[in-house]
Amino acid sequence: MKKFLKLFSLFILLILLLIGGMFIYNWRDRQPGYAIDLKLVNKDAQILQAGFAKKPITPTVVDTWNDADGDNKYDEGDGDTYNDLNHNGKFDAYWIAGMSNAKPAQGVHDDVWSRVVVLDDGKNRIAMISMDAIGFLHGDVIDIRKRVPEELNIDYVLLSSTHTHESNDLVGIWGESVFKSGVNPEVMEYVKAQTVAAIVEAAGKLRPAKLVFAEDLSGRDSVLMKDTRKPIVKATGIHLMQVLDLESDQTLGTIINWSNHPETLWSQNLLISSDFPHYVREGIENGVYQGDELMQEGLGGVAIYFSGAIGGLMAPHPSIAINDPFTGTPYSEPTYEKTKALGDQIALMSLEALKLRGDTVATSGISVRAKTIIAPLDNTMFKIASGIGLLKMGMPEYFKTRTEVGAIRIGPAMFLSIPGEIYPEIVFGGVEAPEGREFDIQPIETPPLQEFITDKYKFYLGLSNDEIGYIIPKSEWDTGKPYLYNDERDTYGEENSLGPETGPLIYKSLIEVIKELE
Repeated sequence: MKKFLKLFSLFILLILLLIGGMFIYNWRDRQPGYAIDLKLVNKDAQILQAGFAKKPITPTVVDTWNDADGDNKYDEGDGDTYNDLNHNGKFDAYWIAGMSNAKPAQGVHDDVWSRVVVLDDGKNRIAMISMDAIGFLHGDVIDIRKRVPEELNIDYVLLSSTHTHESNDLVGIWGESVFKSGVNPEVMEYVKAQTVAAIVEAAGKLRPAKLVFAEDLSGRDSVLMKDTRKPIVKATGIHLMQVLDLESDQTLGTIINWSNHPETLWSQNLLISSDFPHYVREGIENGVYQGDELMQEGLGGVAIYFSGAIGGLMAPHPSIAINDPFTGTPYSEPTYEKTKALGDQIALMSLEALKLRGDTVATSGISVRAKTIIAPLDNTMFKIASGIGLLKMGMPEYFKTRTEVGAIRIGPAMFLSIPGEIYPEIVFGGVEAPEGREFDIQPIETPPLQEFITDKYKFYLGLSNDEIGYIIPKSEWDTGKPYLYNDERDTYGEENSLGPETGPLIYKSLIEVIKELE
């Protein structure tokens, strides 16, 4: 008996050591020694050059499956089965990220993309990328930066995710179960290779260019989003930069920056899609159609959509109806009709704003300030997910993760690089200290970020160079009773945030990069 207990104890000890070793290995710094502390300043007006490119990053869906109980989740215990169409004896699933686990794609509705613009002022050269993904972790962004050919002479690479909830998992926490990663290594490699190829192509297409800046700040877009968490601060406003060939006046590409979760299709969709950014970009490039009839001409070129301040949550929630811009038909249910109605409306507002032509810039310098920051990782679930290998975050310091903030100035515009889903009140104002808050403090993230930006045009690029989750004002942090505003229900956001210090840290760091470009 004693021998058995001794052997059993040794077995348990060995298991604990193995688990501990696994956690320590997975918590390792995945980009050891990496840090960026970049300041590029060019205040001289130079002829700009620009090049655009886009590459699909869509997975090839081979195997389909049979949803026995109609719950849109794959569970063999419920009788679900798969169709082994490539006859390799296993289910080759691509797990759709967002809303819940166990959602294998049944096919592709529209391609997902990496879309790139490369800008050069004769002194500084930058690449700005928008990727159709729910998020892209900082370590993977660094990996792409390291793969960019040196001969391209690109000084800074910014990569932002649109945050579509309808594409395959590139983060890791939306796999078959909460214990299995949803990232397919081969697809991740394909995504990185295609993104680098798009950068190379864009750099090879550099042409003398001029920029047209425009905005729609009318607030008409407020009906297309719902703020699902108090305080109600909607991140309205469409921010635009059209890039024209200096000689031919043809559109090379257009940047569209708007704040709303690309989750119109909600939780039932099983097709790969970029959600409403697809229809925004199609409308800008090829025109807005009602059926087969062209209702508004497009601009041509490559349209690049950047998500803005979408924390809070800014969402096309099923409880709100989106009207078709031509028929007035309201769509509430999560369908592609609703998705198109929303995308068409943003495309039409954008095209209308660009017709009015705000500031046109033919010469400008490009200035960049970007720096690495080390953020505390207080989220227990993130620690566990990282420890078992779902989240490849990496920790350069004890329970701290590496991320990045930045600011880019081009002509009369500033592009702010924000590494997650920032709450709009931090950007636009309205941070509160409600009853029920966890910390007995007054608002820290004040005045709002927009007040520090002196540039006429402001672009807020959310989920840039990382996806650290929600960036929540500390005075609005709440993880238990009493709930904020003495509500009966708890809030959503904290479970997908690094922790309560994230808001103050990102706020302070963004102010620093803004001021250091003055």
